[in-house]
Amino acid sequence: IRDEESGYNKNLFCIPKHYEEDLERVFIPHGLILDRTERLARDIMQDMGSHHIVALCVLKGGYKFFADLLDHIKALNQNGDRSVPVTVEFVRIKSYC
Repeated sequence: IRDEESGYNKNLFCIPKHYEEDLERVFIPHGLILDRTERLARDIMQDMGSHHIVALCVLKGGYKFFADLLDHIKALNQNGDRSVPVTVEFVRIKSYC
């Protein structure tokens, strides 16, 4: 996203009531995020070839993205011409200020 990008008017989207006052504009629509996540899954499957995939999720903030990415990878695995084993692992990281 370029610095001068103005985003989309929030009235074009269904915004939860508790966010309405805090949100001015939408920069990346949810559909675009889903599309890019699916593209990332396709790229991963192509780059990994037939190698075993070990997917590592950093809890807690990355879980939703991780789950969406794995759903796309699983769909490609089931509907593609080859099946690649996928192992899922989770780590929890603490940061100190």
